[in-house]
Amino acid sequence: MLVEIQNLRVQFPTATGLSDAVRNVSLTLGQEKLGIVGESGSGKSLTARSIMRLLPGNARISADRLAFDGIDLLGADEATLRKIRGGRAGLIMQDPKYSLNPVMTAGAQIAEAWRVHRGGSRRTADKAALDLLTQVQIRDPERVARAYPHELSGGMGQRVMIAMMLAPDPELLIADEPTSALDATVQAEILRLIEDLVSRRGMGLILISHDLPLVSHFCDRVAVMYAGRIVEELAANELTRAKHPYTRGLLECLPSLTHPRPRLKVMQRDPSWLT
Repeated sequence: MLVEIQNLRVQFPTATGLSDAVRNVSLTLGQEKLGIVGESGSGKSLTARSIMRLLPGNARISADRLAFDGIDLLGADEATLRKIRGGRAGLIMQDPKYSLNPVMTAGAQIAEAWRVHRGGSRRTADKAALDLLTQVQIRDPERVARAYPHELSGGMGQRVMIAMMLAPDPELLIADEPTSALDATVQAEILRLIEDLVSRRGMGLILISHDLPLVSHFCDRVAVMYAGRIVEELAANELTRAKHPYTRGLLECLPSLTHPRPRLKVMQRDPSWLT
C-alpha cells in the first residue's frame, strides 16, 4: 500500500481554541487514481498536503497512522521527509504562475529538480530536462527550455510543472486543482497527459477537484469531503448513484446540456452532516 491514513486530524489555533480543519479522515491508496472532491474549505488540500507534511507552521497534526510506503510520516525526521517530498511524491499546484521561479528558465528549473534528487552532471540534467519536456508533449522543447515562466502560456507552464514533478520518477503524484486556471480545451489535454503518464509509470495519483463529472471519468475511486470529514467514498463510475445527501446535492447543483432546467437546485444543508 502506497498511502495509509487512519483517523487524521489537522487543527489550527483560534481565539476560542483549536479548530478542526480535517477530522477523522481515513483512506488508503495503491497504484490507482483517487479523486478527492468537495467545496472550498472542506479539507481536500490539507489532507493531501499532510502526506508530504507540507502544512502551515501553526497547524497541529495527529493520526493513528499516517504512512507512505510503510514509512511513519509523523515520526520521520526532516531528512527522510525531504527524500519523499518532490522525490518519491510530487505535488502539482493549481496555478504555475505562482509555483515556477520567475527568474529561472523552465529548463533550468527542471534540471535543478533532476540534480537535487538524482545527482549527475549539469549536462546530463539539461539533457534530461529536454527529454522530460518532450514527454509532456511540448512541441519545441529547446525553445521552451530557454523560456522564462512569463513567456509561457498557462497550459505550457502547467506542462513544465508536471515535467519538474516527474524528474525524480515519483511513485505518487498529487494534483491539486491542476487545470482550474486553464481553458476547457487545455484542461482536457493536461488531464489526458497526466492519465497517460500515471498509467505508463505505474504511479498512484490523488486528484483534488471541484469538478465531479471530471473526477467520475478520470479516477478509479472518489472520496467526498464536507467540513473536514470524508462523508462518502465510492467507485468513480458509481458517483451518479451516490447515497449521501451532500454528494447528491453537489450532483443536483450541476447544469446539464441534455436536461436543461430553468433554475438550478440550491443545496439544503443538514446539521447532522457535521457529525
